[in-house]
Amino acid sequence: MIGNINSAIYAQPIPTFDILVVAGGGGGGGYNNAGGGGGGGLLAFTSQLLTIGTGYSCIIGSGGSISNTNGANGNNSQFGSLTASVGGGGGGGGSSAQQNGVSGGSGGGGNFSNGVGGSATSGQGYAGGTSTSGANYYGASGGGGAGGVGGNGSGASAGAGGVGNATYSSWLSATGLGQNVSGTYYIAGGGGGGAGQTTVYLGNGGAGGSGGGGNGRDGLTYPSVGNGSVNTGGGGGGWGQGGGTGNYGGSGGSGLIIVRYLSGSAVATGGTITTSGGYKYHAFTANGTFTRTA
Repeated sequence: MIGNINSAIYAQPIPTFDILVVAGGGGGGGYNNAGGGGGGGLLAFTSQLLTIGTGYSCIIGSGGSISNTNGANGNNSQFGSLTASVGGGGGGGGSSAQQNGVSGGSGGGGNFSNGVGGSATSGQGYAGGTSTSGANYYGASGGGGAGGVGGNGSGASAGAGGVGNATYSSWLSATGLGQNVSGTYYIAGGGGGGAGQTTVYLGNGGAGGSGGGGNGRDGLTYPSVGNGSVNTGGGGGGWGQGGGTGNYGGSGGSGLIIVRYLSGSAVATGGTITTSGGYKYHAFTANGTFTRTA
């Protein structure tokens, strides 16, 4: 009888856990014709063995704050003691020519007149774009995303934000997170660059990258600069036309954490729990604790 009981115990599958960690996106640059913010760094861990009864802290990085110079970096996200994903780099501000994007999970875009994009953290994102604009041309570049580099600013046209990551589309669909683009869900897109206006050249702002990146402001219709979407890790858009201390780039979007495991019933607490395709998903959009209970 004892042997039969032990056999039954050992026949039970040991659950393993897949974990997605996305940091906050970088803020877009401010002042004049500034670069877009980079998307938050993205890390995924598969087949993790977590201890029963242990609480794992889930820290959700906030997005980079608004700025009238270089955009502020986003903040890191972290699950327990696992390596943190790095906040996105801020976009290069437009207070003077050749202001470079800031490095981060994905790099921020450079501002007008040859600003260079910031570099990305290896394995977490992509670099920001570079501006090739010269005199009388004011297109800045886009911030990098978790799925692609930021677009270059060229002439009067600003670069688009780099595309976000769509690898975890099914996770995002199951939890109602990310940006839905024709049925595919993206996260951590870069912010679009800003573009200005002169008496001759009317600049086109860059579009935010799929995955919550904010649009850059332009000199055609003067739209509001776009913020990175909340809980996507999207970068903020760069400011376009106009100088002065009040012209701020868009803020970065906050990050997220998702934990999933294959089980018919919940074996943990924490976050918002959903079920899809045989998996349990625990989604964290604010700081919390994931605790394995069985």
